[in-house]
Amino acid sequence: MNFLSHFYFERKTGNCYYILGTVLPDLLKNADKHIILHPEKLHHPDNYINSIIQGWNKHLEVDRYFHSSDFFITRSHHLKNLLLPAIEGSPVKPFFLGHIALELILDNLLLTTRKVIVNDFYDHLTTCADDVIHEFLTFSGLKDTDVFFRFFEKFKKSRYLDTYAETKKIAYALKRICMRVWQDPFTEEQEDKMNEVLFAYRANLLNDFMLIFDEIEEKLIVV
Repeated sequence: MNFLSHFYFERKTGNCYYILGTVLPDLLKNADKHIILHPEKLHHPDNYINSIIQGWNKHLEVDRYFHSSDFFITRSHHLKNLLLPAIEGSPVKPFFLGHIALELILDNLLLTTRKVIVNDFYDHLTTCADDVIHEFLTFSGLKDTDVFFRFFEKFKKSRYLDTYAETKKIAYALKRICMRVWQDPFTEEQEDKMNEVLFAYRANLLNDFMLIFDEIEEKLIVV
């Protein structure tokens, strides 16, 4: 799941460090794909640090439920097949594209149906103190934290997630993500064709996209 989908499950939570923890694995991946941390079983004497760790574990739990769900398996496969003609000749792996496209559409739907408020998400992130985040990162084994903080400041300042409310920007967001792996993932013509597919698929999901959030919420309650 993407940033706002993870935030959905914590939208009523007041602890900014816990919320940061729920998206931190993806923030670190975006900052530098080579950063690999495993703080899952760590315990720190500071409550704020432990809140980040607990949020991190919640992220892993939600992703595990999501990626093993029939919803994800069926919908990402269907979307992959719909996108195949649009990306003919592209180096991007179709499974990867279907996976990421579905997650971006879910974020778009949460925003456009006002299930989450993007300002609330950013407010929580800006409330977190850098020294607490730095302590968490070094405690978890990251020696050089500069690369993360440079990315994190840009992430908060650009407020890029605001654009997820615009369906026409989903293909562009996909392109940006794919550019981390492939230098020239799509042509302009391919982007236009992808947008057509994504518009139609978003409309198809509109009436029942909350099924996956309800399903995961039920599993989280049971646990």
